[in-house]
Amino acid sequence: MSATARSRRTQEGPSDAAAHERAELAQDDLAIVPRHGPRVSTQPRLNFVVHPGRGPFALLVHGALGSRSYWAANVAALGEVCRPVVVELWGHGRSPSPTDPAAYAPQAYVEQFEALRTELHAAQWFTVGQSMGAGLSLAYGLAYPQRVLAQVITNSNSAFARPETWQRRHREVVAPMIERLVQTGTGFLREAKMNPASSRRLDVEVRRLLVAEFAEHDAGGLAATMQYTNLTLPLGERVRAVSVPTLLTLGVREETFLPLLERVRWISGVEVVELDAAHPVNAQLPGPWNEAVVEFFDRHRRTDRD
Repeated sequence: MSATARSRRTQEGPSDAAAHERAELAQDDLAIVPRHGPRVSTQPRLNFVVHPGRGPFALLVHGALGSRSYWAANVAALGEVCRPVVVELWGHGRSPSPTDPAAYAPQAYVEQFEALRTELHAAQWFTVGQSMGAGLSLAYGLAYPQRVLAQVITNSNSAFARPETWQRRHREVVAPMIERLVQTGTGFLREAKMNPASSRRLDVEVRRLLVAEFAEHDAGGLAATMQYTNLTLPLGERVRAVSVPTLLTLGVREETFLPLLERVRWISGVEVVELDAAHPVNAQLPGPWNEAVVEFFDRHRRTDRD
């Protein structure tokens, strides 16, 4: 099968670290994962698409309510220096909704990513994380720093928020949203601010594709993502342990994220590129974003591993 836009699924069982999180996750008795229908899987595998390019592979992880086309305005340019591998989070796009809450834990995602790297026979690769996806890609880099050549992140409140602040936000804002998802489905999220497709500043083609793919999202998987992934994502003091070369592509129009820059700078040697965009920076200003990331990756490529 050609590497051009090939779509496949890959899964590896939760690691010991994810198993330790199981007890904590099980304490929440909210029935938010669907137990019937084609989207439910007892042996889940993340959907991923490998795009053409040259050089090392690069794992691209979208945020909440994103999907595989979130990166549509980026993958061709990135292909100059890497081979983009776009994954879809549980319940998003074509990825299923696991029945086990532990599958949604950040550490379980880390092991999914590592299984994917192994399947691709990549000794090392780049990672790119957007919003919640940045928290997950950072967690992967903390667990497997020897596997990451360099990493790019975007504004991520969930990764850099103070854990206690994030838990309070969850109780006040996210918990009611989860309940509504369970009761009424995904429709109310179409125009929600958190939905990247609702941004009128988005690249026109990216927005068209995301609007079309919204129908693929599964209410149970989204609710479980909010409950079990997003809630436990803040890295806290672990940010100081990040050792992988890191670039933050900062959307300066997102004022709520700017106070968290202090915590981003806990990452030793972090580089910051400021762009005149808001939260979905790579899809609002794909040209400047692509240029910054290509230049960064080009500096950190190891041609002997291509």
